[in-house]
Amino acid sequence: MPFITKKLYSPVRQMALTFLMDELRITRSEGQRLIARGRLSQNGIVMDDQFGYIEGSCEFICFEPLSLGFKPMFATNDFAVYDKPSGLSVHPHSRLSPYTLNDEIKHQFGEDANATHRIDQETSGLVLVSLNKNSERVLKKLFSERLITKRYLAMVKGHLEHPLDIQEPLLRIDHPNLLISMVVKVHPEGKKAHTLIKPLRYFPEHDMTLIEASPLTGRTHQIRVHLFHVEHPIIGDPVYGPNEDDVHRFIKKELSKEERFERGGSTRLLLHAHSLEFDYEEEHYRIVSEKDFLKECFEAMGITPRLECSVDALPL
Repeated sequence: MPFITKKLYSPVRQMALTFLMDELRITRSEGQRLIARGRLSQNGIVMDDQFGYIEGSCEFICFEPLSLGFKPMFATNDFAVYDKPSGLSVHPHSRLSPYTLNDEIKHQFGEDANATHRIDQETSGLVLVSLNKNSERVLKKLFSERLITKRYLAMVKGHLEHPLDIQEPLLRIDHPNLLISMVVKVHPEGKKAHTLIKPLRYFPEHDMTLIEASPLTGRTHQIRVHLFHVEHPIIGDPVYGPNEDDVHRFIKKELSKEERFERGGSTRLLLHAHSLEFDYEEEHYRIVSEKDFLKECFEAMGITPRLECSVDALPL
């Protein structure tokens, strides 16, 4: 597990914040953040008061990145890009979370390196990572000002014949019920969301269409919800399309790959972050995934593809 518990010792009575700053060689703000997150405890009692005192033996929960050797596909002195597989989370969801992309980011580039945008665990493809605080600020500003063009590929149900310009507000409710809090829906009280959809190729023998999606806003599950709304849900989506019981079982990790395949026609969500395009310090970058997403689609659906079925043959 990336999170481990370390035994620490304070020889004298002192402020917990001062102790952490000296022991871990971190800044005041970092120490305050760690205490607020409940990382420090003594005698089984969490020390969550930065003005509290500590003395003697104590325990500290820390993040120690685990590397499995997954390297970025592209890197500069300021940022790197990983081509993430489906199923790998970018960040740990809790202290019990296993290996995530964040492990590799921190292990390879240090504590200041961070993913600069969100990408779902189920979605494969490109993740842009800043390698220092300055590049993090610059890249996040580019995202917020919509100066980074993101293009996704998805395999959807049915025959989508014409491009779509979807402008439907999306609502996510903060609720203790995990299902309610996770599911996003089109709703007039939601936040503005805008997605452009372009059909690339129809496969009549399977009644499915490979599409390119360009999200012009960055809402949670935006592409998935918009495609579900126009009745072309993404194949293999475990949340938008299945019945409520299966969604509950997926969230609780009780739905096997075999059941997913039987119910949804795929062992994974067929959505892929294919390219990123932006300007950084007067250099123009267009970074394209090296994965053959079309091949991965067929594999996840248990279909033998024709020889001409390849992402390289598509008009992207």
